[in-house]
Amino acid sequence: MESKHLKYQRLIDYCKTIPPTPAAVVHPCDTSSLEGAVQAARMDLIVPILVGPRERIREVAANAGIDIAGIEIVDAPHSGAAAAAAVALVREGKAEALMKGSLHTDELMAAVVGRDAGLRTARRISHCFVMDVPGREEPLIVTDAAVNIAPTLDEKADILQNAIDFAHILRLPEVRVAILSAMETVSAKVPSTVEAAALCKMVDRGQIKGALVDGPLALDNAIDMEAARIKQIASPVAGRANVLMAPDLEAGNMLAKSLSFLAGADAAGIVLGARVPIILTSRADSVMTRLASCAVAVLVAQARREGAKVLG
Repeated sequence: MESKHLKYQRLIDYCKTIPPTPAAVVHPCDTSSLEGAVQAARMDLIVPILVGPRERIREVAANAGIDIAGIEIVDAPHSGAAAAAAVALVREGKAEALMKGSLHTDELMAAVVGRDAGLRTARRISHCFVMDVPGREEPLIVTDAAVNIAPTLDEKADILQNAIDFAHILRLPEVRVAILSAMETVSAKVPSTVEAAALCKMVDRGQIKGALVDGPLALDNAIDMEAARIKQIASPVAGRANVLMAPDLEAGNMLAKSLSFLAGADAAGIVLGARVPIILTSRADSVMTRLASCAVAVLVAQARREGAKVLG
């Protein structure tokens, strides 16, 4: 079995060959968020711009022994102002990624989706976890576990396309998406199964492109070949999915956290569909997970610089 973090380490090593991405770090006013940004800078993944109360950031750095000499600080009096200032840095072309600090995700996303000064695109904004699951040969993408609470069918189409485009940026050789529900048969009593079937028909009609997609599938027959065989599911996705699309945020969040806390997986998080990638980290994240989240954002930023028509 491969050593833990090998998939993440390969990702980080590749991103070291890419010029570091200018990233606005929003309100890094606790040790974990400030240290994560500085570590990513030391690894040449990002060039951080710290956005928040200048003296408070300096105090956190001094108390934790974090060297922020030479790192630009944009002074903002509080977390809401920091989110707005960071978004402005993106609009001015000074930052190519956002990184969440010690503010609530909702506060950051409110500035991102603002209709006048935000970072909206034609695509719905959504979240992906890149899960490094022990025993699996390739990373597992889980969506949406952090942004869209109860997405409509139209919103699910964008969430699905975001995840497919993202999987290609991660250079997965074949993208196989399982649209999850509690069962693998279509039933009007379970609306998520009907929406899964509709999404698959959208794939058939070319409205969603770039992957093998099947659903509804239950989790067992999405990722386990024997479970798919027992249920007699003939599908190029069943048993071998590398992208799992949950029916709603609650299911996606519980799935990702179950993998993390019961299966020992690490979960690098990224928000897609805005004008730049948004790095979401948690105080519970390991150093490797924080670096992997930054590396994922570097890949998305590179794709945008190269003009790839993806993610909005």
